Amino acid sequence: MFVNLETILLQAAPGGGSPYFSLLFMVGMIAVMYFFLIRPQAKRAKEQKKFAESISVGEKVITSAGIHGIISRVNEDGTLQIEVGRGSFLTIERSAVSMELTAAHRKKTDSANTASVK
Repeated sequence: MFVNLETILLQAAPGGGSPYFSLLFMVGMIAVMYFFLIRPQAKRAKEQKKFAESISVGEKVITSAGIHGIISRVNEDGTLQIEVGRGSFLTIERSAVSMELTAAHRKKTDSANTASVK
């Protein structure tokens, strides 16, 4: 037996409920889903794309797989060559660089540098 929230609310309403209430309920649910699920995800994807396009040679980055490296070359086919050790290079896609991990790493190293200066 399947009972949904709308059925319960319509049964609780005096007079059997109104078709406008049902329509308003559905519009409200769609609005909630848009503002709490779809919009933030699209915003995050847009920021990640902007970050991937803005990285340049010499920056320290962390990939989504957790590999730390320094960008040594930006290739024209959308890939990056990163140096992971002396003389060790990996070629990765731009989209593999993690914005969140790189930002967290930068924040941690900046706070460590300011603490050592004081």
